[in-house]
Amino acid sequence: MMLKNFFISMLGALTAFWISIMLLFILGVVFAAGTIVSAIGGAASVAVEKNSVLYLPLSGVIEERQTTVEFTSLINQEARPVALDDIIRSISAAADDDRIEGIYLDCQGASAGVATRLAIRKALEDFKKGGKWVVAYADSYTQGDYYVASVASEIYLNPIGAVDIHGLGSLIPFFKGLLDKLGVEMQVVKVGTYKSAVEPYIMTAMSEPAREQTLVFLTNIWNQITVDIKASRGVSVEALNQMADSLVALGNGSDYFVENKLVDGLAYQRQVTDKLKEKVGLKADDALRSVYFGDYLQVADVPHEKSNKNKIAVYYAFGNIVDHGSQGISAEQMVLDITDLAEDDDIKAMVLRVNSGGGSAFASEQIWEALQYFKSKGKKLYVSMGDYAASGGYYISCGADRIYAEPVTLTGSIGIFGMMPCAQQLAQNIGVSISTVTTNNGNAVFPNVFEPMTPTQRSAMQREVDNGYELFTRRCAEGRGISQDSIKVIGEGRVWDGLMARKLGLVDALGSLDQAVGDLAKDMKYTAYQVVSYPNPDKSFWDIISDFDRQMKVRAIREELGAAYPLYQEYKAVAGVERIQARIPYMIVE
Repeated sequence: MMLKNFFISMLGALTAFWISIMLLFILGVVFAAGTIVSAIGGAASVAVEKNSVLYLPLSGVIEERQTTVEFTSLINQEARPVALDDIIRSISAAADDDRIEGIYLDCQGASAGVATRLAIRKALEDFKKGGKWVVAYADSYTQGDYYVASVASEIYLNPIGAVDIHGLGSLIPFFKGLLDKLGVEMQVVKVGTYKSAVEPYIMTAMSEPAREQTLVFLTNIWNQITVDIKASRGVSVEALNQMADSLVALGNGSDYFVENKLVDGLAYQRQVTDKLKEKVGLKADDALRSVYFGDYLQVADVPHEKSNKNKIAVYYAFGNIVDHGSQGISAEQMVLDITDLAEDDDIKAMVLRVNSGGGSAFASEQIWEALQYFKSKGKKLYVSMGDYAASGGYYISCGADRIYAEPVTLTGSIGIFGMMPCAQQLAQNIGVSISTVTTNNGNAVFPNVFEPMTPTQRSAMQREVDNGYELFTRRCAEGRGISQDSIKVIGEGRVWDGLMARKLGLVDALGSLDQAVGDLAKDMKYTAYQVVSYPNPDKSFWDIISDFDRQMKVRAIREELGAAYPLYQEYKAVAGVERIQARIPYMIVE
């Protein structure tokens, strides 16, 4: 009887335990669903009153487009990356909205590429053309934020703040010393004197050709930045360079920045708020009517988003180019998407928005072919380049009817490389020995990371890379209407800024995504049209939940590595790539 009661009690406890687990799971799912719906849906009701100010903070990471909601970010209430297209759309809508008097640009230190900042700057310039104003404020201006803010009608700085002007630089980590200590050798074959993406794995410092090309495009981009600031603030290029040479942000009082016309005045944030109230006709004790740009988009009348029979697709392709997967530009998915658009009778034209430093050469060719299929249906294809459209990013762009780039876009890098690790020494160092038995000169187990390539294998790899380069340059020649020999002269893996790319014929015009869309509409003879964005970034609730494990792993690694996390990302990118790549090197440009 006692044994029976024991089993009854144990079963009862187990039942209660599992019921509790199920209830907790259900409650967790309900909570997560509510959080996700709230995050995706945005503000339930946004009221935009007359004499309002659009609040635009420059903070966090600014990406090309809003990405999928991450479950872990929602649970931990982390800020999502800001989408460039949301910023541009909100500014464009506010320009024609009589309720919006002006924009308050709150510069908090955003992380963004130079072309991304230029796009925001141009949108603010267009906003001002309608007679409206932009007021900027920062506790201290980073160089990138100041580049955007310099176009503002009024610029204010905290009384103990500074403006950082230091020029541009490129930071490239080199891993050969680490690999040598580990006993790993990177075996490389490539085409292109300037194809420097492999250098961090086989050298300890930049080659002279790599240093040469980097200095050229950095100088050209910095010249563009200083010329733009001069046009807005009346500060000479020579003065800006002197500031950069002397690290002006250090050791100068805030009055220096007023005296040298970098800012219009010194004020605390509360005082700037009072100035905004004055500009919209409010009293000091009235509440400022401001609306956050993300909330504003929920109710804004964004140009060219109303339904119309004339539709222009804008397809966003950003990140590394990969054969398949859910991250970056997946050829597997993109080919399906482009094929669907080619066969969609409602879509007669498309702008491909590219922001990519390249990736898999095979994937790039598949995307190129899908885009040619789109054109074969009698449809127009334009390309708009963002911060990067280089190597594989240029590969997928080169066949367009017309290509647009910003002057500060990095493009070109027409070259290909192959890279394979050999961990023979590492295996020996840890006491591991490998025996192989194969037919056909060991090629049955190629690639074999535990043995160096044989001369036959290296020759075959070089042949594959050479063939890939021939195909790449032929695609560029056909797309640009330039001889293949001419493409090879400006190719060689060399990276060009947008201004030089225009002179060399690699792009057709300098301009933004909005300009590319507008010109395409004129080409199509559309007087009215609807812009439809692809691909759909939203996933279902269950897709987000199923991705939870990967997100938790990424979060743990990111927190553990801290500032070294970008280097880990580079390692993962190299470890998982296809043998033949068309990409530019990992660079930090600031």
